[in-house]
Amino acid sequence: MNIQLNNITKQDASIKKEILNKIEQIIDKGSFILGEEVSFFEQSFATISKSKYAIGCSNGTDALIIALKTLGVQPGDEVITVPNTFIATAEAIGAIGAKVVFADVDETTMLMDYSIVEPKINNKTKAIIPVHLYGQPVDIDEIISIADNNKIRVVFDCAQAHMAEYKGRSVSEYGDMCTYSFFPGKNLGAYGDAGCVTTNNEQFELKARQLTNHGRNTSQDKYRHAIEGFNSRLDSLQAGILNVKLKHLNSWTKNRQLVADIYKSYLNDIEEVQFPFVKEDRSHVYHLVVVKADCRDELAVYLKENGVQTGIHYPIPLHLQPAYEYLNYKKGDFPVAEKLSSQILSLPTYPSLTEKEIVYITDKIKAFYRNNLCKAS
Repeated sequence: MNIQLNNITKQDASIKKEILNKIEQIIDKGSFILGEEVSFFEQSFATISKSKYAIGCSNGTDALIIALKTLGVQPGDEVITVPNTFIATAEAIGAIGAKVVFADVDETTMLMDYSIVEPKINNKTKAIIPVHLYGQPVDIDEIISIADNNKIRVVFDCAQAHMAEYKGRSVSEYGDMCTYSFFPGKNLGAYGDAGCVTTNNEQFELKARQLTNHGRNTSQDKYRHAIEGFNSRLDSLQAGILNVKLKHLNSWTKNRQLVADIYKSYLNDIEEVQFPFVKEDRSHVYHLVVVKADCRDELAVYLKENGVQTGIHYPIPLHLQPAYEYLNYKKGDFPVAEKLSSQILSLPTYPSLTEKEIVYITDKIKAFYRNNLCKAS
């Protein structure tokens, strides 16, 4: 077998004709910037995410920047986030001149440890960016309580958490703003870069929309600029593709959850492999099925030799990246994130992954440990 970590072509095969028809319609119409496809997507995504407003933008990184700027984060301010996320989360903080402050994570869930956050808050702290990593919501109530008590803002990074729920409600119903990425490999992915900001605050919606489009009051008021913004518009082609795909997001999400359940059923007796703990009051949407594995690197090589592609999300915690040397963090500052980075392995995860393929993958994992290929076992 040859099993990819993510197989967008296989996932989208059944809707390829519909997507091509949509692209042709947009080309024939000749409207490529903003327009009805973007408006329709924003309305549809707001509905499905149960938020009042959705503002499309160029990508998930811009979504974070737009959210922070909307909430008034300025150069010299501090923003708290986690070190075990994609660099975009921290990049957005640095992009507006604010300082990144990292907080370690909980070893069982791999998510922000809220008990560590409050001691890091000072008079320069303006926001927290918790990350719903791999598709599991963080401890939202506790984090919002900390933020409210300290009068700071919360931006939830939902780049991997489309349709995730916390206590029966969409993650977009919480916090000041939420940000999404529609990078092709995401649970809802465009055929290029795309992103979105959601909020339930009308004033935040107005400012975020201005920021994405050169500070214009409206897209029709072309040469009147209320504020200094930038060019981060969601284009019509990507919006059109997302409109086609959005109709399938619910079923794809259920399939991802089924894929995770099947993995767990076949690996639950393998003590060398552990899944992150999922709390009962939240819905994990499995952007990635990630495990902690003994002899992670050797297992990854073995699976590759047997036709199974895996990944590591993420191999180097951000505080140890050369890009953040200026923050003067050192090895050992965030021991849980560092430990996880040496253990985690992402297994193939996509809605069309079959049980037969999962059985093949899990059989190879079992064989690796059964044949004593792991020196630690």
